[in-house]
Amino acid sequence: MTELKEKTVQDIGKLIADNRGKLQAFRFAAAGSKTKNVKEGRNLRREIARLLTELASRKTK
Repeated sequence: MTELKEKTVQDIGKLIADNRGKLQAFRFAAAGSKTKNVKEGRNLRREIARLLTELASRKTK
C-alpha cells in the first residue's frame, strides 16, 4: 500500500488500464480453458479496486 501513495495520478491511471487489459485477457483465456491460475482473476480485480480507492481518496483531499 505504501508504494501506491508514492505514485502520481497518471501512474495510477496507467496501472489501472494495464490491469484491466490483463483481466480482459484472463477472461478470454478462461473462456477458452487456457488458464492454469484460476485465482489470477480475483487478484487482478482486487488490485484494480485498490488502485481506484487510492485514486478516489486523492480526489477528495
